[in-house]
Amino acid sequence: MIGDLLSNNLRWAATKTRMDPEYFRRLSEQQTPEYLWIGCSDSRVPANEVVGLDPGELFVHRNVANLAPSQDANFLSVLQFAVEVLRVRHIIVCGHYGCGGVRAAMGGRRLGLIDHWLSPIRALHDERFEEMAQIADFETRVNAMCEANVVAQVRNVTANPFVRDAWAKGQKLEVHGWIYSIRDGLIRDLEVSVSRQPGPAPKRRPRSQPAIVGRVPPGSKPRLVHVCTPDCDHDH
Repeated sequence: MIGDLLSNNLRWAATKTRMDPEYFRRLSEQQTPEYLWIGCSDSRVPANEVVGLDPGELFVHRNVANLAPSQDANFLSVLQFAVEVLRVRHIIVCGHYGCGGVRAAMGGRRLGLIDHWLSPIRALHDERFEEMAQIADFETRVNAMCEANVVAQVRNVTANPFVRDAWAKGQKLEVHGWIYSIRDGLIRDLEVSVSRQPGPAPKRRPRSQPAIVGRVPPGSKPRLVHVCTPDCDHDH
């Protein structure tokens, strides 16, 4: 019954106040989240809960299949406010395995207005059709597309003018791609994070090769600094 929700709210507010009398006063005074969450509308993926954050600590935008379309005024308004006003430091695109929106985009049946919304995923699926066709199990294929969709939305966010302008101004801002599993409650990092405007790829330095730091006066020996890589076993 709808009245149960109001009763639940009374109990929730009373419990919060009993545990922390200043909780709602602090919450009402300001909103200073460091994170923007772009997630799916699926009711089984409560953004704050899955990352253990309280209200006010995560700015949340949700839509069907966690899309970041450049033509959607709702998404763009949220993104601009998060980047320019709240000045969040991290944007997280988080999808989830078994996403119904992704599944619908792969199905081929006409569903109505939602078909227009899901068209970017359908186009992505067509683009990667041969790759996906190599995956025999349909559920595994859906999950692979869920991951591919997150990666595509990370690209959309990093290409957005609001994000590019922030980077151009030197604003600290990182964009991440994650995916959540409803089966075990765990988030997987897809390791596609971007922390600056993409430019020419830097030349890779051989593993553990020292780097020369600073200018070297004539006749002096260069100062060498060990450069670590993720798999470095150098003793520090």
